[in-house]
Amino acid sequence: MAACGEPDLRSKAEGGDAQAQSKLGDMYAKGEGVAKDDVQAVSWYRKAAEQGNAEAQWALGLMYDNGLGVPQNAAAAVRWWRKAADQGYAEAQHNLGFIYQAGLSVPKDAVVAAGWYRKAADQGYAQSQYRLGSFYLLGVGVPRDEVEAYAWFNLAAISEQPGRDMRGELENSLTPEQKARAQQRSTDLHKEIEARKKAGK
Repeated sequence: MAACGEPDLRSKAEGGDAQAQSKLGDMYAKGEGVAKDDVQAVSWYRKAAEQGNAEAQWALGLMYDNGLGVPQNAAAAVRWWRKAADQGYAEAQHNLGFIYQAGLSVPKDAVVAAGWYRKAADQGYAQSQYRLGSFYLLGVGVPRDEVEAYAWFNLAAISEQPGRDMRGELENSLTPEQKARAQQRSTDLHKEIEARKKAGK
């Protein structure tokens, strides 16, 4: 079954359009409108990634990380994620945070991990907001700060159940004054994130 607009998309991709190449990579990776083919997905992702398409760079990193269509290669995954992350792609920033937190194919570095989580969290990426809240709660890679932890859990709670759970647990250990400060901090962070989104940053 051909996807609606797929021939036109393929024509654009073959003509060098990076966005179309990335989309075609997605179609092959998911088997949407074409037969699922990880090798073809990697080929199209690579074409787009080499032109600087951040989404394709992130996707190509995933293919390397999982050994789909290419031999598994964590170092290559990190290289492509870094390219996407340097362009502000939140999912890639989150992935780098996790890689540095766990020490997978890079030296374990909680400070660097916190930095990448913060970049993604500042864009509203809930998983990174939750991780950053955990870092503040435990004093990992950042100074221990329950108020700051609560603020990030509160933001993550908008779309992530773990954020709601941790916010609930932390509430009991905060004084009313700390909770008020944490809620104000969360409100301020939310406004900053929304302002960045509107500015397209």
